[in-house]
Amino acid sequence: MKKIFVDTNIIVDLIADRKPYSKFAIEIFKKAEHKKIELYTSSHSIATTHYLLKKYIDEKQLRDILCNLLDYIKVIAVDQDVIKKGLKSKHKDFEDAIQIISAYSVENINCIVTRNIKDFRDSEIPVFTPDELINKI
Repeated sequence: MKKIFVDTNIIVDLIADRKPYSKFAIEIFKKAEHKKIELYTSSHSIATTHYLLKKYIDEKQLRDILCNLLDYIKVIAVDQDVIKKGLKSKHKDFEDAIQIISAYSVENINCIVTRNIKDFRDSEIPVFTPDELINKI
């Protein structure tokens, strides 16, 4: 089974139903629901998603949505080691460095999915846009 690391923007697309991007996010999570792929993200992504969407979605509802999402995605803890590696990494964007290092911690990770391809170009892990990923799986 393919192991896919999901960047924050994909989760936000899904929950906020940001068109036209949400259709790909929905498809990715449906594949996870049907056990065709395994999804991973960082704890940073969950916290950032909450921070971004709490202005638009009722707090209780948003927490319920995020809690339900955890049935389909495994969360990688962003700890001191990840932070240190991110700070020392060659990646220009610290936040993206955290994502790449978190993804790299998953044994046999296949790829990262994001709409922010340009900031992941130095990733050691293959990176795809959501539509590219859907076409590959």
